[in-house]
Amino acid sequence: MLNQSKQAATGGNTFEQVSYELILFVDDSASSQEYIQQIQGYLQSWQLGSLLKLQVIELRAQPHLVEHFRLVATPALVKISPAPRHTLAGSDLIAQLKKWLPRWQALPQQQAENGNENGNSSSTSCTGITSVGYSAELMRLSDEIFRLKQEKEALLEQLQFKDQVLAMLAHDLRSPLTAASLAVETLELAQNQPDPETSKKIKKQLYRQARSQFQIMNRMITDLLQASSSISKKLEVKPEKLSLQNLCAQITTQLTPRLQQKFQHLKQDIPQDLPAVYADEELIRQLLVNLLDNAIKYTPAAGTITLSILHRTAQKIQVNVSDTGPGIPEAKRERIFDGHFRLQRDQSQEGYGLGLSLCRKIVCAHYGEIWVDSVTGGGSSFQFTLPVYR
Repeated sequence: MLNQSKQAATGGNTFEQVSYELILFVDDSASSQEYIQQIQGYLQSWQLGSLLKLQVIELRAQPHLVEHFRLVATPALVKISPAPRHTLAGSDLIAQLKKWLPRWQALPQQQAENGNENGNSSSTSCTGITSVGYSAELMRLSDEIFRLKQEKEALLEQLQFKDQVLAMLAHDLRSPLTAASLAVETLELAQNQPDPETSKKIKKQLYRQARSQFQIMNRMITDLLQASSSISKKLEVKPEKLSLQNLCAQITTQLTPRLQQKFQHLKQDIPQDLPAVYADEELIRQLLVNLLDNAIKYTPAAGTITLSILHRTAQKIQVNVSDTGPGIPEAKRERIFDGHFRLQRDQSQEGYGLGLSLCRKIVCAHYGEIWVDSVTGGGSSFQFTLPVYR
């Protein structure tokens, strides 16, 4: 066994002792501890003492190191110093060490001799910038740079969203605001009508018009607040045992005035033996309200809206919200779940088309799926799945 603690003299020069700095990468399998003990035992047989530094890293705790060191298998042993860096990987690390150790030990002397031949006197000690500590600091800085890039992207997305909001506010809110203002101004003029009956009819019509325009503005602001909340923070899901029958009953009662306003009929098909789901009640309430609200918006007066639930499998239930509106072109059915995307049919409707993007986020947060089946001119059917409470 060669002992690298000895000094090598070449050309009258004395070279410093060489320190070895190694990193052993392992996974979380049961055999990893055995590999660690084998490698540590073999390295101790080098009799290098303080000249040998070994750091053990579990990849699951620091997965970014896989890319940093370009690891292709575990266990893996990386020689940080002396330079150049060298990586051994696989279950036969001991056999590989027996092969490469003599070459590692001979390399510093060869480098020193080459340096002397070139008129340079360089130390074989390479514990400077190639040390484990420096590598760890370099990796920490890389992580910090990656985190800052993510924050920059998030901030740019928020700035872009703000610009979109300002543009939409300037364009879309102006119409209902102008209409509501005109209605209020006309109400003032109606006070001077000589015929009380005519004045009463005009006031009733103008009050209805103003109320409708304020409702439109309220929906727009609600959409914007929901979208702003979803873009600035991740959904916090607090799942619990949830009865969809009870939740649907509450929501349909809440939406009854809107249905009556358009003389629409809500058809429900919810099994009495439907199992509970494992979900966040407030998020699912928001999801159902958004889908039913859209169905009411796009279903013509006296039309029918259907809310049905199917116990699809032992693990999932499927909810279906159908309308008899204009439908969605096939080419657009995926894009409608993207933020800020609006169909041509939406140009005359209040809102910004932000609700479906939020719906997809809620469903995905519950490990479910959401999709739409539609026939142009024949209505749309929005469906999503939720996990059954076990």
